Amino acid sequence: MIQWYKADNAKAQFIFAHGAGAGMDSEFMQKMAQMLSEKQISVGLFNFEYMQKIKAEGKRRPPERADKLLAYFDKVLAQAVKESELPLFVGGKSMGGRMASMIVSDEAYLSHEAISAVKGIIAFGYPFHPPGKPEKLRTAHFLNLNCPLRVIQGQRDTFGTEAEVSAMDLCDNVQLNWIPDGDHSLVPRKKSGFTQEQNWASAADNAVSFIEELLS
Repeated sequence: MIQWYKADNAKAQFIFAHGAGAGMDSEFMQKMAQMLSEKQISVGLFNFEYMQKIKAEGKRRPPERADKLLAYFDKVLAQAVKESELPLFVGGKSMGGRMASMIVSDEAYLSHEAISAVKGIIAFGYPFHPPGKPEKLRTAHFLNLNCPLRVIQGQRDTFGTEAEVSAMDLCDNVQLNWIPDGDHSLVPRKKSGFTQEQNWASAADNAVSFIEELLS
């Protein structure tokens, strides 16, 4: 169920959920997991059940309903808690980050053992709203988060730009980190003077800093 990037002398484990359109084998997921594991964070990747079917059948299909995604996420977290006593963090890319924040905001979806273990949430490219529909916010559950949420967001992410998100009245347990000129995958334009490698490395550093702050 879980593909691990095991870290030497790991200080924490991070269960990392993929986005809607690409599974755990995407470049972003694999590279971010590798970078975090090199910084003493063991990273667990997994595919939601609909993505497993896509890989098996070779046919595109939309994500399942949130309740089914959360139920499967719950099983993954329960396995992680059972296998390791390392401090537990959860998060994801886009939809995966949203599911991670939802599962830690509603105890009905999460086993008691796992919910008490989660120290923090990290979302890379949080989908604050569908592109072009800023009125359809996906932030109502933030008020019920059981631990801090660090959002690592590209400045020009169409799911929530810096200008849009900075104007939102977010609760105190949501922290924002802006990646220069980044899109939804934190990738900058060439003319910006930044590179994908720099931005992804910065995102990994920020995620590790967040984990270390909560462990200290």
